[in-house]
Amino acid sequence: MSDRVLHRALLVLSLIGIGIAGYLTYVHYRGFDPVCAVGHGCEKVQDSEWAKLAGVPVPLLGLIGYVGILASLFVRGELARMATAGMAIIGFAFSMYLTYREIFTIEAICQWCVGSAVVMTLIAILSTIRVLRVDDEAYASDLAVEPEHEPV
Repeated sequence: MSDRVLHRALLVLSLIGIGIAGYLTYVHYRGFDPVCAVGHGCEKVQDSEWAKLAGVPVPLLGLIGYVGILASLFVRGELARMATAGMAIIGFAFSMYLTYREIFTIEAICQWCVGSAVVMTLIAILSTIRVLRVDDEAYASDLAVEPEHEPV
């Protein structure tokens, strides 16, 4: 996969994540129950004590994270790639923690949360591959350059 393909995939996934987190943030602040095709898991998760972190709704944290990832994709350079991967790995870890809470503490599954966790997992994988490929490409280009020789 070329860097261009990885970059475009990350852009699309970030927009999907923004859509999911934006929807959940919207229903939270409007006081609506999220549309849930499977039982009432979404309502139970949204109303749980785990739906906020330090008073901030988890969907809003997700929205901020996805927007940060999207913004980092418009910045060039290795540092920006590392920032994208770093945010995605943090988002992935937080998603896994929340999934654990859904399954073992809340005992309900929210389809939107699962969707967000899948999107964040894919972003973490692809952004990490993108960082590692740059390092591999830089290493390969360093090997291809012959050192300058001084005249004898």
